[in-house]
Amino acid sequence: MKKIEAIIRHFKLEDVKNALSAKNVQGMTVTEVRGFGRQKGHKEMYRGAEYTVDFLPKVKIEVVVADGQLDVVLDTIMQAARTGSVGDGKIFVTNLADAVRIRTGETGESAV
Repeated sequence: MKKIEAIIRHFKLEDVKNALSAKNVQGMTVTEVRGFGRQKGHKEMYRGAEYTVDFLPKVKIEVVVADGQLDVVLDTIMQAARTGSVGDGKIFVTNLADAVRIRTGETGESAV
C-alpha cells in the first residue's frame, strides 16, 4: 500500500475530489495547511503598512491506495490540480506497512 499526500491550491480541492471519485478512489483526509516553497509568499498592505505573507494557505489531501492504483491516482491528482503556475503544489508518496479498520479489525488493503 502507498500513502499519497498532495499539497494543492484551495480552489482545486473539488476538482481533485471529483476526479478521484470518478476513478473509484474511496476515502480521503483533507487538512487546511500553510506553507511556502518557490512561491515565497507575497506582500500586502494593511492600514498603509506593507507586510509580507510568507505562509500561503493550501490544502493537504491524504489518500491510501493499493500499489496497483498508484500511477492512476498520481496522474489523476496531477491533472486535476494543475494550473500551470508556480504554487500548484507537491505530491509525496510513502510506503505504508499496514492499516487497520477499527470497527472490524480488518488489516491491510481490505481495511482501506
